[in-house]
This record gives sequence, structure tokens and C-alpha cells, in this order.
Amino acid sequence: MNRLAIGFPWGAAEEKSFITAAGRLGHACSTTGRELAAAMSTAEVARDMDVMRRAVGDSKLTFVGFSYGTALGQYYANMFPDRFRAIAVDGVINPRAWTGTASTAGQIQDDRLHSADGAYQALAEILRRCSAAGNTRCAFSARPMQNFRVIAERLKSEPLVVEGQTLTYAAFIGMILGALYEPAAGTEVTTLAAEVYRLTTPGYVPTAAKLTAAGDLIRKMRKQAAGRAFPYDNSFDAYSAVMCTDGRHPAHGTSWPRASARADQRAPYFGRAWAWASVQCATDHWTVRDEDAYTGPFTKHTKHPVLIVGSFWDPATNYDDAVAASKLLPNSRLLSSDNWGHTAYGTSACATGITDRYLLYRSLPAKGTTCVGAEQPFRTPLDDTATQSSADTFDLASASPAEIAAHGLPATDAPKVLPPVR
Repeated sequence: MNRLAIGFPWGAAEEKSFITAAGRLGHACSTTGRELAAAMSTAEVARDMDVMRRAVGDSKLTFVGFSYGTALGQYYANMFPDRFRAIAVDGVINPRAWTGTASTAGQIQDDRLHSADGAYQALAEILRRCSAAGNTRCAFSARPMQNFRVIAERLKSEPLVVEGQTLTYAAFIGMILGALYEPAAGTEVTTLAAEVYRLTTPGYVPTAAKLTAAGDLIRKMRKQAAGRAFPYDNSFDAYSAVMCTDGRHPAHGTSWPRASARADQRAPYFGRAWAWASVQCATDHWTVRDEDAYTGPFTKHTKHPVLIVGSFWDPATNYDDAVAASKLLPNSRLLSSDNWGHTAYGTSACATGITDRYLLYRSLPAKGTTCVGAEQPFRTPLDDTATQSSADTFDLASASPAEIAAHGLPATDAPKVLPPVR
């Protein structure tokens, strides 16, 4: 597992090591873990959810799913089209792209989902707006697209070492991707990029205070990119088992270097990051199958409508997937959101209110409705004095379970918290 904990491999040696480690994971899950892995398809969870619905005495299911939860919601809607009263999905996976078809089975999963494309579109738009905002509102406003490429090339040539931490090219891209998950993506991306650009510029000698601040920033962004840490985090194992069991994947792990390089040409920086996430699913690695997996159709006419929510700048679930999913389900309504980060709920009163009203009263938004996120990049001048230290700010995304418990419940009428999706 340690050899897989690098984000994605860069260079032939790392790629070979990564493929070997992924192969061992796939083999272990397909042999030692066979009994469990053979029953981890999304269809199994949908069936369990229907059992739970009946067990609690609900005649119909009410469900909201975020990120991968959108696949679960769509599976349930198609497998049990008359057993729910309301299903809302936000941050949408196109289920047909998730599973693949006979004609797309030879593609790596993200060549179908295009998560990397969404991430690159979000980054490019942030850098475009940063340039337009100027240096009074954005810390990275001088030729941001060009200088971002400069950072990438510098880190590919030589990792940056700050305060005992090594920042590789893959780690930097992972941090940028993690920042794009946040509503404050504009500020987080450009603040990190500006800092790393300075630190990698020949001749730049930071003061001790600036070096400490840079180290703190990199530690914070690394933790954010990794997500919330638990004593044993099995998210990679669980994600792999579901993804590999649900979908069709290429035959050989050795095909990933070339495929990921092509993906990086299509979606710079993020093509490799998203492509390598599924290498353990190569069919010469992951041989176990779930005979009860559901692979479609995803076009059932449901008794009640499904609310499908997609964000324009989502770096994980491309907005195009939400559009495609809404076209698959005949009785669905698409809600679009011009917000930053992954998923729309909690980013505006509009998206949150519409979702709440639908779940409570089955009230649908008008066709063509688009919400706008409350937090938009570079609207206010830079003000270092107004920046709180990390010690003064409670960050739910990076807090430990103990810190969350100590922080307590939100106050009455406090803004809704973003869903904990990664």
C-alpha cells in the first residue's frame, strides 16, 4: 500500500513500482478477500438499502447522495423504480460511464468519466480569473497559466524540500486537486501556487518566518488533499473494491502508462492523477467478480422524479456527467450550479434550499434553473492582516474525529455544512 500512497507515479521507475503494488492489491482482494470483494458491487448496497427501508417501516425511500453516493442513488432508482418517494443526487457520476459498455471496456475509467477534464477546466478558469483580477486581488496574477507550467516543470526536475517536507510534482498536483474540492478554491489554489513558485525560483531566499509559514501552508494543504484521517482508513480498499467490481476495465496494468500519458494531454496535470486511480482494476490484477452486479439499463422510467444536481466547476464529477445522467433518466430534473468545489449543497441558499424542498415536499425547480455559489474567487482585495491563523480557525474538512467532537454542534441557524465527500 505504501507504494500506492504517492498520488500518482511520475517516470518509468515509479510507474513500474506502482503497477506492481496495484497488482498485489488486486490479487489479495481477489484471493484472500474474495468472499467480501465478490459482494461489494453498488447493486449489493442498493439491495441492502431496500432491506433497510422495509426494516424501518418506510413504504418509500427518501435518499440524498453525494459524489459516489450519486451512483448508489441512480442504481436504486433503476433497480427499484417504484420504491422511492424522492432521490436527490449531487456531484453526479454518469452510471453508464462508471460501469462501461462492451465498446468502452478497453478504456481506463476516467477516459469515460472525464473527472480530469472537469478539474483542468476549473483550474484554467481560476487562473483566467486570477489574471483578470490583478495583483490586488490574486496572489498569482502575473502570467498564471504560464507560471503554473513553470512550477510543474521545476517540480518534475527536482522536488522542493521545505521544513523537512518533500513536495514532489505528484504531491503538488494532489494538493491543487484537493484545493479545487473547496468553495474557496480560487484563493487556495493561487495562494499555494504563488508560494511554491517563489520557493522554486532560483535566487529566492525566504526569511525564517516566511519559510515557517510556507511549511505550515504545505502541511495544511497536504492534510486537506489526504482527507480526514482515521486510525485505520480503508477508503482506498473500499473504493477499489466497488470501482473494480462495478465496472469494465482494461485487461493489463501495463497499459496504464501510455493511457495516462494520453489522458494528461487531454486534461493537463490531472489526466494522470485520475487515470492511475483505477490501475488496480486491470483484469489481470482484479479477477474476482460479483455475479449479482447490476450493469444497466440506467434508463428506467421511475414513478417519481429524481433531482440531479451538477456544478459547473466540479473537479471530481464533471458537470457533463450530470447532464448525461439527466438524459438517461426520463423522469428527472437537472439543477445546475455555478459554484466552486465538489458538489453544490451548502454552497448557496439556492442549491441548498431547492434540494431541501425537493426532499421534503417533492417540489422540483423550474427547468433550466441555475444557482450561483455564494463564494466566488477574487471578489475582495487581498488582506494579509485579516487572515486568521490555522489555530484560530476550525476546519471541518481536516479536523480529526476528536476535534470535531470537542468543537460541538453548530449554533442555531448556522449555515449548512458541506457534505463530507472526497
